[in-house]
Amino acid sequence: MTQQLILDLAPPTPPTLDNFISGANHAALDALRSIEPGRAIYLWGSAGAGRTHLLKAVGQSGETGKTRYFGKQDSPRAMRELATANSMPYALIAIDDVQHLDDDGQAALFTLYNRWRELAADPQGFALVLTGDRSPLAMPVREDLRTRLGWDLVYRLELLSDEDRAQALRTRAQERGLQLSPEIIHWILTHYDRDMGRLCALVDALDRYSLARHRAMTLPLLKDLLAGSGAACDTTNPN
Repeated sequence: MTQQLILDLAPPTPPTLDNFISGANHAALDALRSIEPGRAIYLWGSAGAGRTHLLKAVGQSGETGKTRYFGKQDSPRAMRELATANSMPYALIAIDDVQHLDDDGQAALFTLYNRWRELAADPQGFALVLTGDRSPLAMPVREDLRTRLGWDLVYRLELLSDEDRAQALRTRAQERGLQLSPEIIHWILTHYDRDMGRLCALVDALDRYSLARHRAMTLPLLKDLLAGSGAACDTTNPN
């Protein structure tokens, strides 16, 4: 089995609320676990903070067919049609990356917010979960929509600390029966992609590579896997 194939066989783990490494974001995670129709949550933070992970996870945690996810590739028309439909078929609507909405998208979301408030105490009520890269007040959208982003719960997602990432790698490795030394974990965190999905996929690949080579995982073996696969890493750091 080639090094590239070993990495290719390790796609990112599907996002769930259980596999989100919360770090300092416990309050946001708890709010998503307990969200009910009639409530809204706006999550904001920089790239890599886990916004999309949480949005997709909360969408998948509900009853099948009762959630709807809107990404930047989706047409504003679908959101507008949903907001003006005679009945609401969803218990939760998730909207990612609000900062990318154009004028039509902002108008559609404004209408959807009004529908959410109108149905808040109705049996057809639904929950709203939204994400953006900045706080509601700093969001570059129309003023009446900016105000609505802050109507209910707002949480800033903090980036994981290196210790949080290290603990997540140790836990992932232990679950697979793989031993990663502090030296290996330090090297990964200073040379490899910092996205937790890719870090977890790397641990899975290291486990397969170690088994295929019948060798315990060492730093030279890790470098051999990455060099053979062409995976991106920062070789300018000598540590």
